Amino acid sequence: MACMASSGSSPRLRAVLFDRDDTIAYTDPAVYREAAAWAAGRFGLDAQVVSEALAAQWKARALSWRDLRTHEDEADFWMTYGLKLTGRLGLPESLAAEWMEAYPYERYMKPVPGAREVLGELCSRGLKIGVLSNTLPSIHRTLQALELHDLVDVAVATCVIGTHKPGAGAYAHALEALGVPPHEVLFVDDKVENVAAARELGMQATLIDLQGENPQAIHDLRAVLELVG
Repeated sequence: MACMASSGSSPRLRAVLFDRDDTIAYTDPAVYREAAAWAAGRFGLDAQVVSEALAAQWKARALSWRDLRTHEDEADFWMTYGLKLTGRLGLPESLAAEWMEAYPYERYMKPVPGAREVLGELCSRGLKIGVLSNTLPSIHRTLQALELHDLVDVAVATCVIGTHKPGAGAYAHALEALGVPPHEVLFVDDKVENVAAARELGMQATLIDLQGENPQAIHDLRAVLELVG
């Protein structure tokens, strides 16, 4: 069960709204290597060739997901993705479903260090937790794979609502779902433009940079606990 705000919540801050990718989760390059090794062994291919095909296929479809709206749309997207991937490698189309089942989208994701600790502590302080991500309709499945779903009250995939960050409509949808006014929400995202848009709408907002390169950002998700106070 997700945490819900209690009567002990701070009057100044009642919710924290997180981005997903590169904020509470990251794409693990080691899983790409693992997938390439699996496909090489399973289909008799060279692992380096598979790695190059994986990279090329994702690059080719990098922005084509933005117009998906339903889980059915997404299922079709991934099936087509698998067919194109096997085609790049000269494999029979019949193997596409096996590949996509063995290495679905969410398998490549891992929670960032401290993610469950931070969300759990925020819950214990009586804060609502939201996730607003420019992503596919399967956001709930990805949060389950990350083992964070039970700590999240509201998860919004912008594909489903048809408007992406930094568009105001994406934030408005998440705020309405949380039932909290903008000035009582802390927004955390790794994109400068998304943080700026949140501030323009009246939210408290902070930039996170897990690579530690931007001196204006926090570099560890656990720093959110200090911001909340």
